[in-house]
Amino acid sequence: MQIEKYKIDEFNHHLSKEHSSRYEFAAASVSNLDDVLQKLVDFQIAIPSWALGTGGTRFGRFSGGGEPGTLEEKIEDVGLLHSLNRSSGAISLHIPWDIPQNYQAIKSLAAQHGLKFDAVNSNTFQDQPDQQYSYKFGSMQHVDKAVRRQAVEHNIEVIRHGIELGSESLTVWLSDGSCFPGQLNFRKAFQNTLESLEEVYAAMPDNWKMYVEYKAFEPNFYSTTIGDWGQSLLMANKLGPKAYTLVDLGHHLPNANIEQIVALLLMEGKLGGFHFNDSKYSDDDLTTGSIKPYQLFLIFNELVAGMDARGMNHAKDLGWMIDAAHNVKDPLEDLLQSVEAIMLAYAQALLVDRTALAEAQQVNDVVRCQEILQDAFRTDVRPLVAEAQLRAGGAVRPLQLYRQLKVRENLIRERGLKTVASGL
Repeated sequence: MQIEKYKIDEFNHHLSKEHSSRYEFAAASVSNLDDVLQKLVDFQIAIPSWALGTGGTRFGRFSGGGEPGTLEEKIEDVGLLHSLNRSSGAISLHIPWDIPQNYQAIKSLAAQHGLKFDAVNSNTFQDQPDQQYSYKFGSMQHVDKAVRRQAVEHNIEVIRHGIELGSESLTVWLSDGSCFPGQLNFRKAFQNTLESLEEVYAAMPDNWKMYVEYKAFEPNFYSTTIGDWGQSLLMANKLGPKAYTLVDLGHHLPNANIEQIVALLLMEGKLGGFHFNDSKYSDDDLTTGSIKPYQLFLIFNELVAGMDARGMNHAKDLGWMIDAAHNVKDPLEDLLQSVEAIMLAYAQALLVDRTALAEAQQVNDVVRCQEILQDAFRTDVRPLVAEAQLRAGGAVRPLQLYRQLKVRENLIRERGLKTVASGL
């Protein structure tokens, strides 16, 4: 399904008076309005191919129908999102779930929807039907060199697919670890993983980045071989200048100070990118901003400050992607909500008075520091984000238009009620 541009224009025209009133009020207090709006227009969040279908838990999965069954349909769904919000201009593929059969045809389809290919993702946390060795006891950490070789070769294959599609980064998340004390030699496991990743690193083109993801626990519950940002940073430093740490907001122990983590990684030039989601307990993969919106703002506050300190391009120099699961929601509606939450937090961070904050910090005016941050967080920036989407050719209220056009119902008519997204 594609949404014709005239339908978006008609929808925007119907809401133009209300939007103009809200926007003029919000814009009146923004001194650097043009700069803020341009940054919002430029900012793009990649959509992962696996988030376009219903997720689930260990206990069940409840498909809502109309899910994409092929890579082509996944690209069409991301294109649909992008046509609505103009902030979802990239898709991230997971191999072997999304192996293209015809690279040129897939690239042409993506281009028709205004999409680029973000990081490609390897998969050594599952056994595939045709693989020779099992990853039950790990992949790149495995005591058997043959298993490690299989994992390395898979990642190199993923790189080859990415090169053909125009991607420039590889995300490596390893579920490797242990469930019981004594099961694993920690030092050997880390060294095996490092040696395996060194082979993958050597296979990457010079202009590529490797994102080394970490996770505190799950599916292993005693140890994870790359379990926190320190271990990821250690690994990235040992690998070389093309390796970076990737932060998934749900991959930390409870109450971790993620904003401090990203500040230090940026300071060291080793922050590669983000997987956005939200959580109440652990890696819940909930809609971004649905549980801890203030934390999301504080993270963006450090991101904006850190990127500006290093002269980085907000839109291009880090990888931005959503990584969430949708068990009880329409996945496309959930993604629209997540993108909006990210854009709102980013917009709020752009409004922070950096000069005043630095002055307050210098004299230890704790109350003033808090007030400066909370003033930006409490600002209703929804009209600013809507204006940026409007200027980019999107809808001022993407989710409302999605429902008004009955997109899910149309997808069910096209694809069927019993479809299940491939790869999940």
